[in-house]
Amino acid sequence: MTARRAQPHRVRRLLGIVAIVLLVWLVWEAATWPDVRALATRPPATTAFIERYKQREREAGRTPRLEWRWVPSSVISIHLKRAVLVAEDVSFFRHHGFAPGNIREAMTEAIEERKIPRGASTITQQLAKNLWLSPSRNPLRKGREGVLTWQLERALSKRRILECYLNVVEFGPGVYGAEAASRRYFGKSAAELSEDDAAQLAASLPRPRAWHPGVKTPSYRRYVENIRRRMDRAEVPGRLL
Repeated sequence: MTARRAQPHRVRRLLGIVAIVLLVWLVWEAATWPDVRALATRPPATTAFIERYKQREREAGRTPRLEWRWVPSSVISIHLKRAVLVAEDVSFFRHHGFAPGNIREAMTEAIEERKIPRGASTITQQLAKNLWLSPSRNPLRKGREGVLTWQLERALSKRRILECYLNVVEFGPGVYGAEAASRRYFGKSAAELSEDDAAQLAASLPRPRAWHPGVKTPSYRRYVENIRRRMDRAEVPGRLL
C-alpha cells in the first residue's frame, strides 16, 4: 500500500520539475527574443551567420576578414532582385511568409534541370534564419523560425524584407550583402550589376563557400545559366521591386 501511495507522489514531483523547467525556458526565450519590429527602421548590428563565421575563423586560428556594407534597396540593381527571387522564392510577393508550394516547384525545377533540388524555404524564412538562428534542422529551431517568420511578415513590408535579405545573405566566404559582393567580385556597386552579374551572385546562395563568381565548376556554371533562363521568362513586376 505504501508503494502505491508513493507512486502518485513521485509523478507529481516529476510533473512539478518539468513545469519549472518549462517556465524557466519560456522566461529565457522571452528575455532573449529578437526585437523584430526594430528591423523595420534600422539595420542589424550583426547577424547569427556573421557571428558564426567569425567564430569559425578564430577557431581555425585565422583573423576573420569580414566584408559587409548595408545599402538601401534603391541602390541595389533590379536585376539582382529578380535573379534572387527566381532562384530562391519566385512566389515571394504572393505568400505570407510560408509557401508549401515551393517544395513542389523546387522538385519540378530539379527534374527539368536535372539538378539537386534547391531549398524550399521562403526568403522570409531564410532572413529569420540568417539574422537570429543556426543552420540546424532540429524541431525547436524550426519552431523559432516559424514564429520569427510570422513576426517579420507582420512587422515589415515585402520590400523591406527583401532589402534586409539582400543585405545580410552570404555571397562567399566572409562576403555578406549585395554591396560587398558586387565590389568584391565585379569591382562595382550593387546598383551597377548587369543581368549576368546578378545571375552569378544569385547562383552562389545555396552554397556560398564553394559557389561564387569566379568559380569554374560545371555545376555552378550550369546553375548560373539556369537562373539566367528563368530571369528571362519569370514574371516579376518591376513596380514591386
